[in-house]
Amino acid sequence: MAKKQYQTQTGALVIEQHESRVLADNPLGDPHCRALHVYLPPQYNLPRSAKRRFPVLFDLVGYTGSGQSHTNWRNFEENVPEKLDRLINSGRMPPSIVVFPDCFTALGGNQYINSSAIGKYADYLTKELVPFVDKQFRTLDEREHRGCFGKSSGGYGAMVHGMKYPGTWGAVGNHSGDAYFDFIYKAEWPPVLTALQAFTAPARKAGAKRGIAKQTKPGTDDGRIRRFLDYCWSTEHLSGADITTLMMVCMAATYDPDPKAPNGFRLPYDLETGELIERRWQAWLKHDPVHMIEKYKANLKTLRGLFIDCGWRDQYHIHFGSRQIARQLDRFKISHRYEEFDGTHSGIDHRMDVSLPYLVKKLS
Repeated sequence: MAKKQYQTQTGALVIEQHESRVLADNPLGDPHCRALHVYLPPQYNLPRSAKRRFPVLFDLVGYTGSGQSHTNWRNFEENVPEKLDRLINSGRMPPSIVVFPDCFTALGGNQYINSSAIGKYADYLTKELVPFVDKQFRTLDEREHRGCFGKSSGGYGAMVHGMKYPGTWGAVGNHSGDAYFDFIYKAEWPPVLTALQAFTAPARKAGAKRGIAKQTKPGTDDGRIRRFLDYCWSTEHLSGADITTLMMVCMAATYDPDPKAPNGFRLPYDLETGELIERRWQAWLKHDPVHMIEKYKANLKTLRGLFIDCGWRDQYHIHFGSRQIARQLDRFKISHRYEEFDGTHSGIDHRMDVSLPYLVKKLS
């Protein structure tokens, strides 16, 4: 394994090259050999700590991001390794190892769950990267000392992993994670469906229309999504509207994969009439944390720490889903810490100053 090491202010950032068997031959043709950035605390390389082992956190980044986006240089603010140096050196946070996986895909990211249309990213994390990190570094390698955290799609991933993989994670942190799909995703679909009209064939023509009909096979691609994806993969610049459309296509591939359908997934709306396909939408709701908590309440009760927060001005209105999650956790008497703050969905990395010390103290 090739290895490079760069000194941050006091800690160290190690870059490993990991070859994945889980991601080999993934349906999108994404790389299965990826860089894995790992932060080692200042104490890790001290002679007196040569046998010391440390708790470990996995940082799950949001949609369109990768682990490297949190370790790169930033203007006018800290990157995450610099933040960790400050929190550890100030005594606010116990020393810990932090891992930055690269889970980017040709659809702009994923939700850190297994999908036959995207790849087995839950297995990639739990079955490959966790044992790889435990073997390469001096971690405390029991689940009681291992956690994950993230924002947005990463927060969703952390929350779902806390529910479904309690044998891997002992604590999770969820910053503004996707929840209450009826609110946050349904609002995105009308402009997405309109944007996809530009990729119909033949092109639409103005004039009188007769016999408006539904799709022949509602819930499947009639060719416009494939043409949209080909456009995304060939253009040098995607607009904000393009990213939103790609995101919703990615969510469909995540929540309703079907190897027999065009592109390997189904859609919750008729592309031509915009009518909701209830059966397809129910497939999405099975992945909504608001609806998952009751099923996985026993697993959640085993966590040593569960941190959730959201800005009350979140532009995707995720704070409403976060509140419903908190209510469900209260209902089932699941220990957690829920906070709200005056902020949006953007520029909230400062909230790690609260979540990371909380998580590492629970895991130490």
